Amino acid sequence: MNLAPWHAQEWQRLLARRAQDRLPHALLLSGAAGLGQRAFAERLVAAIVCERDDAPCGTCRACRLYANRVQRDPEETRPDGALAQPDGHPGHPDVRFVGYALNEKSSPKKMFTELVVEQIRELSDWLALPPQLGRAQVALIDPADGMNVAAANALLKTLEEPGERRHLILLTSTPARLPATIRSRCQRVEIHLPPAAQAHAWLAARGVDAKRAAAALRTAAGNPGIALELVQSGGLALHAEVEADLRDLLAGKAAAAQVANRWSKSEPERRLWFAAMQLQERARALTAPAELPKLSAGFDRLNRARECLRGPLRPELVILDALSALAA
Repeated sequence: MNLAPWHAQEWQRLLARRAQDRLPHALLLSGAAGLGQRAFAERLVAAIVCERDDAPCGTCRACRLYANRVQRDPEETRPDGALAQPDGHPGHPDVRFVGYALNEKSSPKKMFTELVVEQIRELSDWLALPPQLGRAQVALIDPADGMNVAAANALLKTLEEPGERRHLILLTSTPARLPATIRSRCQRVEIHLPPAAQAHAWLAARGVDAKRAAAALRTAAGNPGIALELVQSGGLALHAEVEADLRDLLAGKAAAAQVANRWSKSEPERRLWFAAMQLQERARALTAPAELPKLSAGFDRLNRARECLRGPLRPELVILDALSALAA
């Protein structure tokens, strides 16, 4: 639960409010994926339940219980295969982590692809109980934008009737997906991209040389968390591959169907994101304004395709639809 340097300002502000016993009932923590919002949120939960003023102290009974984590069996995973609770569920009785969960009624049993109303109703029933250790109850919902309509409506009732010493922390990288009624009932905490120098220093501290850091940050649009992941996972090579494909498509040297078929078989969402960012860079560097409408429309279609990948449509058809306009 280590905090990044770009968390410092918001962290100190929230600690000050905790010291004054003025933390809000509901917080909406948002920012681009990769900026460490989950670590920030988990550390904030620790601070809320900590028994001491120098929160989180890490040594009191509440902190020790909170640090005692367990993964459920079978492991809970997100639709992309990542762990729903990266460090497990906490052992503290007054803390709940709500995320993608196993559908116990399915046969064979499989994970829900959204946060469902039963989870929120169970959470509301739990929040109606008194805290077992006396300080507060805290629930972390991640990703909050994963709630379906019924779940969001159920949560709204809880937000409208806040209980004393009850705290909800909603985590999302896409707050626009949340209903306006929920956003309006939460106090917003937004994690912003750090200055370039801070991002470079953070990557250097993790062993990334200046040249690779510059390339990774450029690819990640200045996001240091994503830049580090790109360096560690070989994402820079994938970016170069997408760049070559996009160049051939725009020049009419590649067939959209062939590219779409290949992209659909390996990291399709990431490839679409790389392509969208590259179109954005091309648009900024344009010297022929007549090309701008095509690039702008292509950027929009690629991002819409990323959203469509969440649905039941075949990935190769979704990608083909987005790429066909570029190849025209």
